[in-house]
Formats: sequence, C-alpha cells, structure tokens
Amino acid sequence: MQAFLKTGRTTGESSAAGPGGDSGTTTATKRPKHSVPWVEKYRPKSVDDVVEQAEVVAVLRESLSTTDLPNLLLYGPPGTGKTSTILAAARQLFGDMFKERILELNASDDRGIAVIRNKVKTFAQLTASGTRTDGKPCPPFKIVILDEADAMTHAAQAALRRTMEKETKTTRFCLVCNYVSRIIEPITSRCTKFRFKPLGEEKIIERLRYICDQEGVTVDDGVYKDIVDISGGDLRRAITTLQSCHRLKGAQARIERQDILEMSGVVPERYLEEFISVCKSSNYSKLEEYVQNLSYDAYSVGQLFEQLTEYIVYNDGLTEKQKAVICDKLGECCFRLHGGGSEYIQIMDLGCVTIQALKDQ
Repeated sequence: MQAFLKTGRTTGESSAAGPGGDSGTTTATKRPKHSVPWVEKYRPKSVDDVVEQAEVVAVLRESLSTTDLPNLLLYGPPGTGKTSTILAAARQLFGDMFKERILELNASDDRGIAVIRNKVKTFAQLTASGTRTDGKPCPPFKIVILDEADAMTHAAQAALRRTMEKETKTTRFCLVCNYVSRIIEPITSRCTKFRFKPLGEEKIIERLRYICDQEGVTVDDGVYKDIVDISGGDLRRAITTLQSCHRLKGAQARIERQDILEMSGVVPERYLEEFISVCKSSNYSKLEEYVQNLSYDAYSVGQLFEQLTEYIVYNDGLTEKQKAVICDKLGECCFRLHGGGSEYIQIMDLGCVTIQALKDQ
C-alpha cells in the first residue's frame, strides 16, 4: 500500500513538473486562446478611434486635454458607439487605474432607488487622488456610467439627481440611453447632452473592410452593402452579422450575399412580390397557401411586416389611397403581433384587407 502511494505521488509530481523539473510550468500555457467577439476585439481604445461622431469626439478631445469632464448624457440609436465612447475616454483619463475609477451599471443590474442610495452613493463619496500609479497626473474624480438609463424608475432618477448635486467635486456621471425623453428634466439640465446619430454607409463599410483585412476574411461584391442595409446604421449589428457568417462558413470560405441574407433572417424580396401578386388575384385560397409556405420556410412574420412597409411605400404600382389603407392595417397587425397575437391570423387579416384595397381602385 505504501509503495502504491509513493508511486502515485511520484507520478503526479513528475507530470506536474516541466521539462526542466520546474513545477511552475504547467500545461495551462498550451491551452488554445478563446476567441473574442469582434465587437469587443475592435472596440475603440481611444476617443480618436470612435467612428463618425465628429462633434462628440471634438468635445471629448478638448475635455481630455484639460482633464475637466462634465456630466454627460449620451443618447441615440443602439450600436452607434455611446458606451464605447465614454469607456475610451475613461481609459485615456485614468490609464491603469481605469477599473478603480469606473462604476458601470447596465440595465441587467438592479437599479432601483436602493441601488442608487447605497451602491452609487457610496462609490460617489469616495475621494480620488490626482496621480496615477505610474506617477502621471490624472483627474481627481471618478466616473459613474449608467447604461440604458431610460430603464430607471422615476424614484431612482430622483435619488440620482440629489447624488449628482452633492458629489459633483469627486464624481462625474455619464448616462447612456436610447430615449432621452424618458430621463427626468432635473437630470438632463445637469448634463451635457450629445446625440449619437446612425452611422453612414461609407463609415460602416470602411470599418467592415478594416476588420476583414485584419481577420483575413474574403467577401463577394455587394456583401458590405447588404450588411449596411440590414444593420440600419447599427455598427454592432453589422460586425456581429459579419462574424457570424465567417464562423458558419469557415475560416477559408468566401462569404457570399446569400449567406448574409440567411444569417440575418431577412425575408427574400420574392416573398414581398408574391404577397402583392396573390392579393391582386383576389383568391383567398392562394393567400392561405402563401401563408402556409411562409410558415414552412420559418420566416418571421414580424420581419416580413417590417420589410413589407417599406416595399409598399415605395411601390409605384399602388395608389396613395391603397398605400394608406394597407399601411394602416400593417400598423394594427404589428401592434397585435407584439402583444402576443397569432402570426397566422395577423398575416391573413392583412392579406384580406389588402385584397379589398386592391379591388377598390
């Protein structure tokens, strides 16, 4: 028994030791690195790396040069760089002390009045030194980042207003939201507001080309344009779609336009044309067959309604009255669908109204 234990211990020690007998060298260093999402990998490291938002970048660059940052309120559509911008500015301000000087709360966290009174207030009351660990000077304040601030309750926003007022010497607050109308007026009056607009087509394509060059991805002509149309100015969605197609096709494969459409769940245009064609035939049996085929192909009816709205508005074969009737019904069906209504019933209802509208020419 003793011999067995001795043998087992010797075997374990020899396996843990490296080639030179050093037990500190383990097999952990040979593990493959985990792949990082491209959204995080290519997130801006400095304010100058932020895509397009020229006005915001200019103001922040001036603030960084004087180390005097006001309370900020960044609002705009998702994927336009709001959170990335303030994080990049904080990294430039604090350097290695970035994590110590930042308190970031997202919509996934509990951000009721208790959190504002306890966690945020306690962090805001802490004093901060004016030098970094490397000896360089840095601003003597901290930054509280409240992402998705429009999801906060009015009671929590009222408590936050008082904290912003009292702790202005030691803390700066940055609120990030999509809808500025949901932020109470006492908070907006204490912040410098910046609107982040949807990114332009050229800027998104330029960024996607840079990522493809860095990752060695080859794409067909027109792929970038399709990604821009699908993303709608959301750079985060555009990068995620590109990476998803790259992972699906493989490292050496070429990304085609059809791959982008399949990955994004966009309904092919032939379904939009077929819907109008079936409705023009005034055949309810064909309409029911069309809806069944759409369900069998597993396309989202919500996505179909979204694309159908734009298709009908710009359709030259329909009169203004017909467009108005169909779009009015589209809005009603979308409302029911978001409320949990049946996809089959909503698209059949839309089809029946469209048939009647096309008859009354």
